[in-house]
Amino acid sequence: QVQLVESGGGLVQPGGSLRLSCAASGRTFSNYAVGWFRQAPGKEREFVAGISWSGDHTNYIDSVKGRFTISRDNAKNTVYLQMNNLNPEDTAVYYCAAGFVIRSYYDSLEYDYWGQGTQVTVSS
Repeated sequence: QVQLVESGGGLVQPGGSLRLSCAASGRTFSNYAVGWFRQAPGKEREFVAGISWSGDHTNYIDSVKGRFTISRDNAKNTVYLQMNNLNPEDTAVYYCAAGFVIRSYYDSLEYDYWGQGTQVTVSS
């Protein structure tokens, strides 16, 4: 079992920044790829960013490229999502998820464990 806890969400003005954290406990977290997903009200959950177990490979949806950065510190069992230049369309509950074998970061079914989510609201 891997337990995931997200933190760092909140209310931010357009153009602002937030850094989300996904802290893991349980099995060896460094063996797992991690993805960040988000779900806005009335919309389906969508993939945002993913990172391989080693951190060598990352993947982003087009709408966040150049604004969001995913990283990980396996010594701290934590994955981060740095979000810059936020806009109201980024408002959502953000979830982190971990998967032992990931063929497609975009597919939520590839992930074995999920956190409870953290709310991000971008509004003036």
